Amino acid sequence: MTPSPESLREVPEHQAQTLGGRHVTLRFPAEEHRARLARTRAEMRRRGLAALLVFAQESHYYLTGFDTAGYVFFQAGVITADERQTVLLTRRPDLRQAETTSLYEEVRIWLNAEDADPAVDLKGILAELGLAGERIGVEFATYGLTAANGRAVERAMAGFAPLEDASDLVRGLRLIKSPAELALVRVAGELADEATLAMIEATRQGVLDSAVTAAGVAAMLAGGGDMPAGGPLVNSGPRALFGRGVAGPRRIEAADQLMIELGASFCRYHVCIEHTVAIGRIDPRQKAMTKLAAEALGEIINAARPGRELGTLDDIHRRVLDGGGFAQARFAACGYSLGATFRPTWMDVPPMIYTGNRLIMAAGMVLFVHIMIPDTATGLAAGVGQTFVVHEGQAEPLSRIPLVLHSR
Repeated sequence: MTPSPESLREVPEHQAQTLGGRHVTLRFPAEEHRARLARTRAEMRRRGLAALLVFAQESHYYLTGFDTAGYVFFQAGVITADERQTVLLTRRPDLRQAETTSLYEEVRIWLNAEDADPAVDLKGILAELGLAGERIGVEFATYGLTAANGRAVERAMAGFAPLEDASDLVRGLRLIKSPAELALVRVAGELADEATLAMIEATRQGVLDSAVTAAGVAAMLAGGGDMPAGGPLVNSGPRALFGRGVAGPRRIEAADQLMIELGASFCRYHVCIEHTVAIGRIDPRQKAMTKLAAEALGEIINAARPGRELGTLDDIHRRVLDGGGFAQARFAACGYSLGATFRPTWMDVPPMIYTGNRLIMAAGMVLFVHIMIPDTATGLAAGVGQTFVVHEGQAEPLSRIPLVLHSR
């Protein structure tokens, strides 16, 4: 199912004011980014931090609009708690993007060489900003800072300034989506539906399950989306019981099953969806499993309200599946937060949705809940999943596809 040209989405762009003699184009109005920076700085001051070293690509994107894959190398942003200029330290291939798609006021470059040590270059920037001896927060818990690079940062800063793990600072602010962010999230939800319907339509005996994956990716890209930060997961036959994708295609058989889980991305904002497809004769046991999973998911979405603990959603998951006889089959968590994420995963965690998680839900949170029943006793799998927005009243599901066992 290929979207018509009329359904193609235009990428929103906002012209920021001239910044340091250069014109900057952003995904959001500059005022929104500056408000995010202001909230970040207020939280830094509350924690007694003079500066924050930004290594998470999600934080770069959220705070300044900077969009790149260069985080796989050493790349750091310096945000001070006061109004001193923001500085990005990156490699030469990211210079033009940083200058034209971000609010970083200065971009510094480190060059590849046998004796290159960008952590020392970073220390030099902090010294120029007068931050010697000040408490500095670091985003340690991110794919943008490898263990080796983290050690290099600690070595460079030893005796210069005390470091503190502040991985949760920007991440916590990102949990609540603005109206402008939710507009992008809703487009991602439309793309997720289009991709899933295309994948169900492509499912039939004799085709490789990788061809089903291709149909979903093609639908997302043709509809104006990005390559997602992970997946899609398309597992057929015995693999449908797996919780992760595996390499190598499998040919779909006459009587078979297919588990589809994907994250559709629009301007890096992801919406996830999960469905199960039966090929050939429908096993009544699998139909009943899917119905039970859908009941649990529906109850969870109805219970998602501001002011309640996040872990109460998994309490429902456990109660419904355990009551249906699947205590040994169910997962220990039933979902997680979503937002703007970069490879290798669409999961914007923490938080995960597990029993005992005391995080209080708030309006504007975007959560993905999936109910997966991999029944090793029968070899059957059932899974349904939806992303929804938490509101003051009823939560807003971002998919219109019925939560049923689909047949082909």
